[in-house]
Amino acid sequence: MLAPEGRRPVLLFAAAAVLAALTLGALATCLLGAAAAFLAWFFRDPERTAPGDAEAWVSPADGRVTEIRTSEHSFMGESTVVGVFMSPLDVHVNRMPFDGTVAFMEYVPGKKLMAFNPKASLENERFYMGFETRHGRGMTVQVAGFLARRITCSRKKGDELSRGERFGMIKLGSKVDLYLPEGVSPAVTAGAKVKAGKTVIGVRK
Repeated sequence: MLAPEGRRPVLLFAAAAVLAALTLGALATCLLGAAAAFLAWFFRDPERTAPGDAEAWVSPADGRVTEIRTSEHSFMGESTVVGVFMSPLDVHVNRMPFDGTVAFMEYVPGKKLMAFNPKASLENERFYMGFETRHGRGMTVQVAGFLARRITCSRKKGDELSRGERFGMIKLGSKVDLYLPEGVSPAVTAGAKVKAGKTVIGVRK
């Protein structure tokens, strides 16, 4: 499956490859076809099956857990935060960690530090999406990194999302922080590989 953000560029390059085959020759056709194939791979959006435990929180991103820390935000108060680093090779689609209603959204411009830099979560360009759940408030933060050039979020305040539902992506890898509500503990440790919408990342105490 292809992420919506990738449909236009893939179709453009595929069409250009067809046109090149008719007018420019083999080299141009191969180059444009390869570009279309790479974009189709980059914007891949595989289906995911959520775990059987309906009370478990799932990872919002594919990648590796780089940190588990305590932080504070006006929407969440003091919370446990699980940071997931997405390399350029990971699937870039972000998914809802738990059933909830979007209640808070904020875009913050910032730097382009490497996403695994400890300061990136507070100094880089980022997008906050807070939501109300039956476990309390939760929040995802899409953090742009050194290579990332665009954060997209397809949701708005008031939207009701199910666990594992797509809500956006970060192009060319970066990081997603998940703020867990009080009473939900991390189910992973630093260094763990996780899959968006599939890997359990938090459980009720």
